[in-house]
Amino acid sequence: MENLLRSRTMLAALVFVLTGCAVGGVPQGMTQSGTHLSPTECRDLAALRNNAPPTKQLNQSELSALRKAGYNPSPWNDDPYYPDDLHAAQRIVDHWFVTECPQFLQPG
Repeated sequence: MENLLRSRTMLAALVFVLTGCAVGGVPQGMTQSGTHLSPTECRDLAALRNNAPPTKQLNQSELSALRKAGYNPSPWNDDPYYPDDLHAAQRIVDHWFVTECPQFLQPG
């Protein structure tokens, strides 16, 4: 009987933790309105679009923007949704860049 009670308690705790993970897993950029890209990210993304030599800072800004858009690179290279999830995040970041960084858009 004691094992049954312990199992139920453990199951309830597990359900609680998994629910929290599921709720916390919604990408920020897809649920909130407002500014998504910082001025630094706008500047660095514009530099990359204009074929500036890639630097660690530019790459970090791009990765930061992609993460805000919901991309989470796997450290084990075992993402079953790659490259689709990366492309989806890139489309979101592209939209943010056009709407939030107009001062960096080239005319034409």
